[in-house]
Amino acid sequence: MNGGMSVGDTAALAGVTVRTLHHYDRIGLLSPSGRTAAGYRQYAPADLERLHQVLLYRELGFPLEEVATLLDDASADPAEHLRRQHRLLRDRLERTQAMVAAVEKEMEARAMGISLTPEERFEVFGDWLPEEYAAEAEEKWGGTDAWAQSQQRTRAMTKEDWLRVKAEGDDVERRFAGALAAGVAPASEQAMDLAEEHRQQISRNFYDCSPEMHAGLGRMYVEDERFTAYYERIAPGLAQYVSTAVQANAARQG
Repeated sequence: MNGGMSVGDTAALAGVTVRTLHHYDRIGLLSPSGRTAAGYRQYAPADLERLHQVLLYRELGFPLEEVATLLDDASADPAEHLRRQHRLLRDRLERTQAMVAAVEKEMEARAMGISLTPEERFEVFGDWLPEEYAAEAEEKWGGTDAWAQSQQRTRAMTKEDWLRVKAEGDDVERRFAGALAAGVAPASEQAMDLAEEHRQQISRNFYDCSPEMHAGLGRMYVEDERFTAYYERIAPGLAQYVSTAVQANAARQG
């Protein structure tokens, strides 16, 4: 055979060892198309294409025997191999992304100081997990006394503490929704009293929340679509209602 690549060049190009190529040759998985006059292996473009397919299937976890069976299937054309590999790679990508997301949530939870197991966090928060906002919160407030205070407090909180805190928050949100349904004006004394109770809950459980800081949170309830969606799931229009009540109460406190 004239031309072709040596075993060393082929190994370097594919990122495998020469020993690996020798092994593939021995078991009949990938035998070079030609030899030099001195008997050295030479790999043609078709050999390189087969090697590429072998390495893809190996990366996907197929044993060598199964790889050989797949590649030697006369009924499967190269396009079929590509479609199968694409599907398998997409499946692996989805699994990997899910694993990455789970690890990131655990990292963020630790950074946020939440010392609960994943099961306990789900029991407390359901599908709304506070650590989803940890990185963003740290970027905004990481250097503040409030952040340090919140970290210190949450780090010491047990599942029972979190359940109590969530019950308190749910109660205020429920009464906010009731006021909205009853047509109570968001800037009324009743709504502002609820907003003040909300502020006191934050101060008691997380950090000293000044009226000014609380007003900032109130604005975020309508400016950040994630918080808006959270309140809208409780009652349509509740995000704006709570935001107005919180900001009105902050002005009253000032």
